[in-house]
Amino acid sequence: MAMYIRVKRNKTTYFLQCDPIDKVLQIKQKLHALIDQPLFDQRLFLMPSQLLLDDTRTLADQQVENDSVVALALRKG
Repeated sequence: MAMYIRVKRNKTTYFLQCDPIDKVLQIKQKLHALIDQPLFDQRLFLMPSQLLLDDTRTLADQQVENDSVVALALRKG
């Protein structure tokens, strides 16, 4: 079942189509294609709880639902 999530960084919002069974790492790969930032520099947080999403777990496992807002933080360095 396809769903959409909103990934926000600063004043930019990315709308990504995904599935509840997708792992967070797959979402980071989609973002990499859009923003050209390495996967290991990306941190995704479920809003508003600010839960850091685990790369190895699925979206459904972490209560990410259709139209969820996810914040993107980039590691400096």
